[in-house]
Amino acid sequence: MNENKKSKREILLSKLIERKEEAKVIRKIVGFIVLALFIIIGGTAVGGYLYIKSALKPVDEDSNKSVNVEIPIGSGVTSIGNILEENGIIKNAHVFKYYVKFNNESGFQAGNYDLTPAMTLDELINSLKTGKVMMEAEFTITVPEGYQLEQIAEKIAGKTPYKTEEIVKKLDDRSFIEGLIGKYPDLLKEEDILHDKVKHPLEGYLYPSTYPFYEEEPSLETIIEKMISQTQDVLTQYEASRADREFSVHQLLTLSSLVEEEATEKADRGKIASVFYNRLEKEMPLQTDPTVLYALGEHKSRTLYEDLEVDSPYNTYQNQGLPPGPIANAGLTSIEAALQPDATEYLYFLASQEGTVYYSETLDEHNEKKAEYITSE
Repeated sequence: MNENKKSKREILLSKLIERKEEAKVIRKIVGFIVLALFIIIGGTAVGGYLYIKSALKPVDEDSNKSVNVEIPIGSGVTSIGNILEENGIIKNAHVFKYYVKFNNESGFQAGNYDLTPAMTLDELINSLKTGKVMMEAEFTITVPEGYQLEQIAEKIAGKTPYKTEEIVKKLDDRSFIEGLIGKYPDLLKEEDILHDKVKHPLEGYLYPSTYPFYEEEPSLETIIEKMISQTQDVLTQYEASRADREFSVHQLLTLSSLVEEEATEKADRGKIASVFYNRLEKEMPLQTDPTVLYALGEHKSRTLYEDLEVDSPYNTYQNQGLPPGPIANAGLTSIEAALQPDATEYLYFLASQEGTVYYSETLDEHNEKKAEYITSE
């Protein structure tokens, strides 16, 4: 009996020893895993810190080389950063942009600058505020608000040797667009602009403005990229508002383009935007005529009932939610309206031929106004 008890104690003791040994092994394994994770995370953080620290330093502190750099009129922080990087004056255009933004710097001037790779970012920023020599542009291209990509191509063709068809082909060229995505990753997203439902990848991304050019025949790539860069510079100042709305850049430009195309000179864009918001919230189709005309590829003074049957992902009478992408470029007032719509209960609006826009909360009220202001015209 005693021997049995002794045997059981020995077995229990043996098992306890085994468990202790297993616990030691497990603790060692867990320790190794924790240590490995710490090394990986720490290494990544240190690597990122060292990369940024290096990018903030001059390209070559001992360089005596002087580089003549031209900053064109209308250049934003993004385009300035790209110019400086291309000329070997800074290491990284993105780091330059965020450094300028973090330090709340502004007031950069166009002109010709003699810069060196030995200059610090602060020295470069101070120099770029002086605006040494203002150059006279060889020509300018003015892109109006509400223009579509093909209309913008015609504008470019009117001031350059390039043909409209050639310009549109370049604007739709996948390899060219992929290069732009690499240069402007905060603005251009492959999953958005290269989606198979999108008609023109860069539709809505060519900002409406007047662009000066200082060469007699700049490359088509240079012309297009200047417009893309301007769009990024404009949208940078609205990053916080866009984040609050939980919009992607693509969604913001899409909604802004609808506001732009529906607005008249007398229209209140904030009210128009509120109608779109209210319809989206109630899961109602947007039913905006400009999307139908975009799907048709036509410009009409009035949309016919038969037009509403066009089979296209852009047709907001047949498809719920926003269209696959912008249907035109949007100006600043339309972008701001899309971010800060008025607080209304409107679900409908219509515009008379005089440009006055009438808003309604119910379909009956809308039909009454339609009969009064549209049918009777």
